[in-house]
Amino acid sequence: MDLLERVRGTGLLADGAPVVVLLSGGRDSVCLLDCAARLGAATALHVNYGLRPDAGAEEAHCRSLCARLGVELTVERATRPDGAGNVQAWARDVRYAVGARLAERRGAVLAAGHTMTDQAETILYRLASSPSRRALLGMATRDGRLVRPLLGFSRGDTAAHCRTRGLGWVDDESNDTDAYARGRVRGALMPALEAIHPAAERNIVRAAQVLRDEADVLDEMVDFVLGETGDDDDAGDRIGIAHLRVLPPALGRLVVRRLAERATGDLCPRAASRYEDVVGLADDAMLDIGDGARAIVRRGVLSFRVHA
Repeated sequence: MDLLERVRGTGLLADGAPVVVLLSGGRDSVCLLDCAARLGAATALHVNYGLRPDAGAEEAHCRSLCARLGVELTVERATRPDGAGNVQAWARDVRYAVGARLAERRGAVLAAGHTMTDQAETILYRLASSPSRRALLGMATRDGRLVRPLLGFSRGDTAAHCRTRGLGWVDDESNDTDAYARGRVRGALMPALEAIHPAAERNIVRAAQVLRDEADVLDEMVDFVLGETGDDDDAGDRIGIAHLRVLPPALGRLVVRRLAERATGDLCPRAASRYEDVVGLADDAMLDIGDGARAIVRRGVLSFRVHA
């Protein structure tokens, strides 16, 4: 079965359905656009950040490719503001924000060309930088409108597809330097692991999928503990502190994190690490746990509020 049929088999790009493809001009996004154009009503988005000398050439390549494939292309030019912080994080936020707006207007899904290779690199980077269970789960194949149809393929697979189809791509040389953490993972860490075992990349991704499946089970356990039956509007927003104290600590940490994140509407990566402090709270006490979350115990019930 060729790559196109395997992508169709994921169900992430439905035949004839609208899709906006994030197109950088690299091999993975070129492969994705080709598949999307053959499966559905595809359009493409290219963001020109103007950060590198070859940005203009990359935009020109994307225009030429889209003309060849008969795909409408939207080009967004972005200027990085002073004090924007990490350049890669800023560029990612711009790309996804523009893509999400475009996809919503068109009633489409937003497709990113992340591959199995990207997945392995992401897991290793997060494992080193973020001590949490989430670090090991990697990227989801679907996250709201965002889909990643190529997560089951390596970078070598997408390159082979492009060559077979006669599609050229442009390489972003900054991806292969050690200027950024991701480049160091790609250029040094992954080769070192593959020297230990040639299937390192695939094994990392398979382990992450097992953990993701198990995470679904753990989430259901948290739902059960918090009594999320749908019969109580407040269910899931609080728990008796005495009940929390008798839970296994691993489950208790997940409950604390769930409550904190539900209150803030955002990720609270430090919540689980404050579990011992939270279960030690006396009645009528409160504790700021970081990430904008405040734990409060009133009449023996633990809840969370937003703390500026």
